[in-house]
Amino acid sequence: MASTLDLTPRASARGVGSNADTIPPVYGYTAAGSAFERATRPDYFGWLEHVRSAAGCTRPIRLAGQLLTVDATTGRVLEQRHTDEMPDAAIYTACGNRRATVCPSCAQTYQRDAFQLLRAGLVGGKGVPESVASHPAVFPTFTAPSFGPVHSRVVKRHTCANRKRCDCRAEPCHPRRATDPTAGLCPHGQPAVCWARHEAGDTVLGRPLCLDCYDHDHQVVWNLFSGELWHRTKQAAERYLAKLARRRGIPPVEVVTASGNTRKVPPVRLSPGKVAELQARGAVHFHAIARLDGVNPDDPDAVVPPPAGFTVDDLVDAFRHAAEQIAFHTPPHPDQPDGWLITWGEQLDIRPITTGIDGDVTDGMVAGYLAKYATKSTEATGHTSTRLTADSIGDYADPDGDHTARLIDACWRIGRPTSTPVPLSQRPREPRPRPGFVAPWECPDCGTHTRYAACPTCTAARQAVLDTQSASAPTASPYARLRRWAHMLGYGGHFLTKGRRYSVTFQLLRDTRIAYRRHEHQAHDHPAAGGPSADQIGEDTTLIVGTLTFAGVGWHTSGDALLANTAAALARERRTTAREELVHELSTTLAAGTVSAAA
Repeated sequence: MASTLDLTPRASARGVGSNADTIPPVYGYTAAGSAFERATRPDYFGWLEHVRSAAGCTRPIRLAGQLLTVDATTGRVLEQRHTDEMPDAAIYTACGNRRATVCPSCAQTYQRDAFQLLRAGLVGGKGVPESVASHPAVFPTFTAPSFGPVHSRVVKRHTCANRKRCDCRAEPCHPRRATDPTAGLCPHGQPAVCWARHEAGDTVLGRPLCLDCYDHDHQVVWNLFSGELWHRTKQAAERYLAKLARRRGIPPVEVVTASGNTRKVPPVRLSPGKVAELQARGAVHFHAIARLDGVNPDDPDAVVPPPAGFTVDDLVDAFRHAAEQIAFHTPPHPDQPDGWLITWGEQLDIRPITTGIDGDVTDGMVAGYLAKYATKSTEATGHTSTRLTADSIGDYADPDGDHTARLIDACWRIGRPTSTPVPLSQRPREPRPRPGFVAPWECPDCGTHTRYAACPTCTAARQAVLDTQSASAPTASPYARLRRWAHMLGYGGHFLTKGRRYSVTFQLLRDTRIAYRRHEHQAHDHPAAGGPSADQIGEDTTLIVGTLTFAGVGWHTSGDALLANTAAALARERRTTAREELVHELSTTLAAGTVSAAA
């Protein structure tokens, strides 16, 4: 029986096994019945320990196969185990999905990794030098332009203590004076004004005032090319900083490339990171972190401070200049021969980042803010679906439907094939040289004397060029990706990206966590009590070689999902309580130290 639990239970069901209803009949086909059957088995606690690594996952991956323990020095097989000897005859591993609506447990792990990754790029640690805390850094937010008026909630002055539960009085949505020519009705007969003061959870937020006036085509195309817009903006900011360095008399830096050549590069460079967020109207906007670094001529990959004189204000000016200057048109399309204009919206917010606990925007606030949005997707628009196909597109796309249905329809319509392929029988056949030797001749291109029908020198040069090209043929239309990403309303980029030198990688954090969990049972201070010391942990003398194959997805029964998810929820509750106690203890200690210093 497949699991039907989509989300981790919010209420912790303590003692499902011991406090379950034992009065017969207990139905095995219900979640409670299957959980009771599992909890009354003699190997229940062994099963619970076996699935602990994936207990909180809603749809874990089941693997089957063989595990071999091999001596790393001699290659001798020390132990051999098969998954048939394990509970459920499978190994459970977490799905690793970053979306909180799909798997809350894996999304929480991803969010915490993202927080550590982003914060390490601002304050150092985990392999990043701590000197980055003194580098200028900013927190810019880039928004999409307007594609038509939508219902919004604007609060000019907040009086609430918590923005997440803001109950401040909002301004009217779209007020207009009676003399305003835009007041009244739109060309489609819909009201062009809205005097409502929307609440924070109002379902109409982000919906257009008139669906027919709204430019859905432009929005999905903007989502598709927003990654290229961010790339060009980053390059424009780097060019601005390079020109600023030349005006200030700071010479370029000579570095040696991998091929051994010497080239001059600007003395400053950006180390950025960004998170994409889908607004309620379905348009993408970017929250970014940009750190200013210098260049070390002896080690170009090293993270060093920028030259003296560069401040946060220079970084703010660079991004403002780039956001105002960068704009381009997309390639022609049959529906828009001149292409669509891709540029940033008028709302641009750039704030300096301060390290520590003082300041309006600190490193912890920025890292937590970006990590929160790294686990979100299209939930804000009310649309959640997997990749759409020709069979399922009719369930979501509707040219006369609501806002989200029209966006999906625009993705599918604009991403249609725009060229008719020529049949193979009608394509011109390229002339092929005859086999064997011919009369001696001289190649007019390279001057090679040969008796081959085709010049071997030119053929080798053409083959070398073909080897450097991608094996897959390029797509004729750049809009074809809109169909692939129709379920994301046209946006096909990563939701969290960073520069190579900004911070560590997710892989490093995952490997560190795996190594810790593998040796967490060992006593580091007392080797005799629990195994080798901390210095010997990395010196493993055995290897685990697995021949595992995919066996399935999800728990065997809903009862297994209920028990595993409940155990994981209790563990998360304990960790959250422990973290709150540590924060309380730290704040109490700091307050006591402040009072003592004042006295």
